[in-house]
Amino acid sequence: MVTLTGNSLTMEQMKSILFDKAYVKAGEESLVAVKACREKVEEIVNNGKVVYGITTGFGKFSDVLIEKENVSTLQYNLIASHACGVGEPFPELVSRAMLVLRANTMLKGHSGVRLVVVEKLLSLINAQIHPVIPSQGSLGASGDLAPLSHLALVLLGEGEVFYKGKRMETAEALAKEGILPITLEAKEGLALINGTQAMTAMGILTYLEGEELAYQSELISSITFEALNGITDVFDERIHIARGYKEQIEVAERYRNILATSQLTTRQGEIRVQDAYTLRCIPQVHGASWQVLNYAKEKLEIEMNAATDNPLLFGDDVFSGGNFHGQPIAFAMDFFKLGVAELANISERRIERLVNPQLNDLPPFLSPEPGLQSGAMIMQYVAAALVSENKTLAHPASVDSIPSSANQEDHVSMGTIGARHAYQILQNARRVLAIECICAMQGVEYKGIDKMSETTRKFMEDARKTVPSITRDRVFSKDIEKLTTYLKENFLARNYTKQTQI
Repeated sequence: MVTLTGNSLTMEQMKSILFDKAYVKAGEESLVAVKACREKVEEIVNNGKVVYGITTGFGKFSDVLIEKENVSTLQYNLIASHACGVGEPFPELVSRAMLVLRANTMLKGHSGVRLVVVEKLLSLINAQIHPVIPSQGSLGASGDLAPLSHLALVLLGEGEVFYKGKRMETAEALAKEGILPITLEAKEGLALINGTQAMTAMGILTYLEGEELAYQSELISSITFEALNGITDVFDERIHIARGYKEQIEVAERYRNILATSQLTTRQGEIRVQDAYTLRCIPQVHGASWQVLNYAKEKLEIEMNAATDNPLLFGDDVFSGGNFHGQPIAFAMDFFKLGVAELANISERRIERLVNPQLNDLPPFLSPEPGLQSGAMIMQYVAAALVSENKTLAHPASVDSIPSSANQEDHVSMGTIGARHAYQILQNARRVLAIECICAMQGVEYKGIDKMSETTRKFMEDARKTVPSITRDRVFSKDIEKLTTYLKENFLARNYTKQTQI
């Protein structure tokens, strides 16, 4: 069980909520804060005070005063009119994360919603009723308005949801779980949709999958290292301490652990004096990518516990601010794109070293019968295409901005676009790693599986259950996709060897 307080949600807890479907509840002190904040909103409405988003219109209509009897209608109109997202829906886990994040930020006690709004969000999470939310349409300020409006529709009994593996009308799923829809009151519509929860949720899933991919890249490249008789001197601790980057030092340590019992690796001068950069510089390159992952994690964990609503209430004070602006997450996800794209880039170059007979002592293209059979030749083409696509996707979304709401909202973050592109890059990178894994396993078979390290041999035995050895040409597309799915669905990398804490 995870207790949401608005202040203490961690990435590990989100991992448990998303992948293990952990039950969530609200902290008692946080519920008291929510109730106290709501009393201030009702006082504002009853006294007819002019406060943005409570007794006024929105955006360019912020100067339009709304009569008390129309406040509830205003909330519905806001949600309905802003629910205009387009395109394919976000992954279901992203929708689940959005529900969690929206509940968590409300529990900080600055949003002014009734307890019932938080309770309904928690009910949806625990019943595993997840909104169908179109992934396109957010500018990343004022927050993720369109995506969050589709989330809010579900509380009203409208829209669509994912429920027990099916996509259906919200009303049907709510009825099955005995959950009643609600009618929004003053401030609640705006409190539901003004925030960065779409980009942050997309970022969380991307980070969690990216962390696993980074560990997998170390195992897979270790098999490549063995297939190419790599020189292990490059992992000597003294080299990396001399530079001083924590992540680089830790990557080198993990490679020493992974390859400790290998009889296929070599020492400096035994076969070659130096390896190519794609082997020799693994700790430096992979370590730098871990720095990027750590940066993204830090910013995401801050945003997970952030009040990104507008206006915010602090006791008797109400302030219109700009915490909905997604710039911090926009930068973090653009940076993330570079780190993961580079893991794919260096992987593709290792693939080239595995298939190019001028760069190794393996059969050309790892073919079981060179000439008659092409082997892994076109796999390298595919990897090259994927990393080239990543280079386009890695263009920073955050350098773009376009005015909206009659120039009232004249600078935006495009953070959700950046987060979506980061996830696309991640999927491409995983396929590149799957290709490297297929090629590395084939290469090491020519060198002797019995000489592999205990760690890489165990990983290879498991991977071989999904993709068998190449004994003749076949449709390799199926192998790539099967292994990609295996890598995505099995968070196993840290189980194969002792890992230092990152």
